[in-house]
Amino acid sequence: MFDLTDKVALVTGARRGMGKAHALALAEQGAKVVITDIDAGECQSVADEIKSGKGEAVCFKLDVSNKEEVDKVFDEVIKKFGRLDILVNNAGIFNPKAFLEITENEWDKTLDINLKGQFLCAQRAAKEMAKNNPPAGGGRIINISSIASGQVGIGIEWGAHYTASKGGIIGMTETLAIELAPLGINVNAIAPGAIDTPMLRAGAETEELKKYIEKIPLKRIGRPEEVSAAVVFLASDEASYITGSTFYVDGGWLAA
Repeated sequence: MFDLTDKVALVTGARRGMGKAHALALAEQGAKVVITDIDAGECQSVADEIKSGKGEAVCFKLDVSNKEEVDKVFDEVIKKFGRLDILVNNAGIFNPKAFLEITENEWDKTLDINLKGQFLCAQRAAKEMAKNNPPAGGGRIINISSIASGQVGIGIEWGAHYTASKGGIIGMTETLAIELAPLGINVNAIAPGAIDTPMLRAGAETEELKKYIEKIPLKRIGRPEEVSAAVVFLASDEASYITGSTFYVDGGWLAA
């Protein structure tokens, strides 16, 4: 199960944290992994780690909010591999700021990277996946959102710009699932809760983390690898009848 041999997967924001874990997990299942992030050096270290395990990986510097860079990287991927099967839209930022103090530039930067970046990458990926020949045709787009995304999600103080972007991701995912289904492309979202990443620790002091943990039935924050398991599943043939869904990986936080 979950065999991704010879599939070509592109992961954004893959130099560390959840993105790195996703890249490693996809490689372990046999995928050829394209690692992208704003820091080419750190991307290369992830690619080297995959290669040391006899996997295949390449890396590219990519600012997901820049369409020119997105097109350039996707062009290189197609030139090297001839196809794209899996996109993991993972790149994102969270710079905590009180709502009344968020500047227009800070709002724009968060939405540009977290939401516009996923739109640009998903659009280009879908155009390439539409060219894939059956029965292996189509592809998988997996958008990383958050439980801080509105409706059934939770609000996070000092994160109005972040939660707005993550809620937009879920709305976009549901629409893309409908539009891209005829092309054989499945589109789903994963909404993690509190996951042990550099971004989480940078955005919350120790006491704040304790408050988060108190709300989680499993009484701990999650590991990046626990989210990666959902990524691998949604990327695989075993998830062929799943599209337009949001998978919550939160230790039971929403149920509490």
